Amino acid sequence: MQPKEGGIGLPYKTILVVLGVNDFKDDIKNAVASGQAIDAHLSVLVVAMAAPPPFGASAEEISAVWLEERGGDIAKLAEHTRHVEEQLASSGLSFDVQDLYTEGAWTDEAVAERALYVDLTLVGRRAAHDRDLCPRIIGGALFQAPAPLILNPTDQPAEITPRTVLIAWNARREAARAVQQALPILQRAGEVRLVLVDPLAKTSPSGEDPGADIAAYLARQGVPVAAETIVSGGRPVQDILKQRAAEMGADMIVMGAYGHSRLRERIFGGVTRAMIETCNRPLFLSH
Repeated sequence: MQPKEGGIGLPYKTILVVLGVNDFKDDIKNAVASGQAIDAHLSVLVVAMAAPPPFGASAEEISAVWLEERGGDIAKLAEHTRHVEEQLASSGLSFDVQDLYTEGAWTDEAVAERALYVDLTLVGRRAAHDRDLCPRIIGGALFQAPAPLILNPTDQPAEITPRTVLIAWNARREAARAVQQALPILQRAGEVRLVLVDPLAKTSPSGEDPGADIAAYLARQGVPVAAETIVSGGRPVQDILKQRAAEMGADMIVMGAYGHSRLRERIFGGVTRAMIETCNRPLFLSH
């Protein structure tokens, strides 16, 4: 089945792009391509997180060496922000750019403040693999703002109008929210596959078949959906989802994020964390 008509008309009119200051060029280039595909305004936040004072250093050492280092970081941030502005100026897109030099602990709040006024947050490959910055983006954009987030771990632009989509469905609030926020994308796709891993059968308005309710809902929305259940046999859910996405050639995976608390997932691990850290295709996430 061919994908439906492209991205013009999608409701994602403003996209937040958060960049670090190291090797950001591919992230902004791919964000521009994604923005051009749907004629979106790019709101770009370039972030440098301040290093903490050296442990055990004297006041004199802090005031000299540490402050000099911070001054260099601020100058580097300003230079990189200028490069971002130059690249965006030649893109033909509407855009705004802000730089931010902040303590790591405050980065979540800064991202959240910007994410309140956008339709979508886009995290590129370099930011996704930044172990300091990526958790801050997720903490601000997913947990403190209402818009969904696309995490793109590839070196290609994220397909905002993907042809083939896998939905990781577990009948939880986070998954339902992700599906509803992704509806404009799903309605334009050529193939949408609902994947349920070890689902529990229960009586519902659409019968006892797991996934019947959400499949019926999507069908009424004009989504070309098919559902399948997979028995894990003890395999990790994230491995099953990644394998199935590879088998069907999915351009994107839609899933609810952090059904358990972030603290619990940080300590014990979880599907969301594993997918963010190891998935090799774009994730559409909602909490």
